[in-house]
Amino acid sequence: MAKAEIKFTQDEMDKLAAFQQTYSEIQAAFGQAKIQELRTHRQLDSLDNFVEELENKLETTQNEEQNFIEEINKKYGDGVLDPQSGVFTPNTSISEEK
Repeated sequence: MAKAEIKFTQDEMDKLAAFQQTYSEIQAAFGQAKIQELRTHRQLDSLDNFVEELENKLETTQNEEQNFIEEINKKYGDGVLDPQSGVFTPNTSISEEK
């Protein structure tokens, strides 16, 4: 015996269409979220690279400063520099005062 064909009601068809629409919206939202995630990862990578460059620049600057201080100490001896006036005042040691 052949089974009789059953037709869904309009209400049932509307519900199926609503589910399909919701699934389409969810898929689109997932796609948008993934694209945003990729953009965010790129931004984080770029930020990480920038921070690494700054860390390297900081280390280089600190090394250059240390070398400069060593050169100045060799040239002028131990003392204090007034950065406003550029005047260097040598420290007088106790052995020099005697």
